[in-house]
Amino acid sequence: MSNLSTGSTSSAETAAVSAPPPRRRVRGLAHGLVDDLGEKIRSQQLRPGDKLPTESAIMQTYGVSRTVVREALSRLQAGGLVETHHGIGTFVLQPRAAGMFRLEASDIATSVDVLAVLELRISLETESAGLAATRRTEEQLAALRLALDDFEHNVTVAGDTVAPDFRFHLQIAQATGNPYFADIMSHLGTTIIPRTRITAIRNHDRRGEYLSRVNREHEEIYAAIARRDPESARAAMRIHLTNSRERLRIAQEAARIDAEQAAVGAGVTTP
Repeated sequence: MSNLSTGSTSSAETAAVSAPPPRRRVRGLAHGLVDDLGEKIRSQQLRPGDKLPTESAIMQTYGVSRTVVREALSRLQAGGLVETHHGIGTFVLQPRAAGMFRLEASDIATSVDVLAVLELRISLETESAGLAATRRTEEQLAALRLALDDFEHNVTVAGDTVAPDFRFHLQIAQATGNPYFADIMSHLGTTIIPRTRITAIRNHDRRGEYLSRVNREHEEIYAAIARRDPESARAAMRIHLTNSRERLRIAQEAARIDAEQAAVGAGVTTP
């Protein structure tokens, strides 16, 4: 295990800061940062126990904002690659043991994969919403409210909505009082949010209508949990995730039509 002292900088940390970011296809900045740091961890340039560079150092090295850095670190933590100790830093974790349940970001790359994960979420989160309505504390309800407020604010300013979206769902799992719900959600991470993986959703969200509908559905779930109504909470969560599945289907169909029209315009015959 590498030295975790905050007073010293490991050679791996120095290498991670000094190495220039490789050129890559234009993707979300956070995705690119996750890919690069994840590769450093998998290739052992950053070893278990190594402390990651500070947020400021990562911002300077990669030329990204603090928001991008924090989202990337959140995704790495959700993926089980790092762990953040507030006031100390973020450290690389030991790789998961072979045979453990795994679902990596690269595994959720197509609409078929995302639809399959949505089916899993419908089963898992419908029940977690019902349990949360029965067992949640006032502190947990306040945390849900904060996540929704952050989501709504970021919709308004066109900011990051993935992190508060995932936080809302994760905190519902935590409010069940059953740690296994939260463990599964934490392991799945932000990649379960369809718009993080499917470009068609982002391309067809005119004037934020998609996110506005998501926000309204979240509010229905929250209201049922707030009034301790487990059946309504289950129903609201099922409607939300079923609607997410339908929105994905519509976005994919719109993308297919656009591609066919573009092909016709270019004089290409589609099969």
